[in-house]
Amino acid sequence: MRKDSRLSRVLHVLIHLEMADQPVTSDKMAEMLSTNPVVVRRTMALLRDRGYVRSSKGHNGGWSLAKPLDEITLLDIHKALGEASVFTIGLTDEHTNCPIEHAVNASLKDVMNEAEKLMLKRFGEITLDLLGAEFKT
Repeated sequence: MRKDSRLSRVLHVLIHLEMADQPVTSDKMAEMLSTNPVVVRRTMALLRDRGYVRSSKGHNGGWSLAKPLDEITLLDIHKALGEASVFTIGLTDEHTNCPIEHAVNASLKDVMNEAEKLMLKRFGEITLDLLGAEFKT
């Protein structure tokens, strides 16, 4: 199963934006993340729609922060990216008539829901400025 690393990658980019003295292009971000600039633009547009970043066109254009990092939480970014499950563990649905599968899924679902609730609560308590604090001089 493939990991969803979008949250981690976007946090990485946002901290770089905070440290940049000018807007950063999608091409430059794509180079940093080893991905395609179209993927960067699509992802950054989700953040722009929520008011966390802004884009400027033309010479010296690119992406910059629209809000200070101390006003943005991990939960904000998680939600902006579409609120995918924080776990890549999935429940099986291959044997829908099997009572053992139902029992296993019910137990796993309860535990995963409880853990996700706690994790999202914690995400709401962590502002992005805390993530990049050790890099400030």
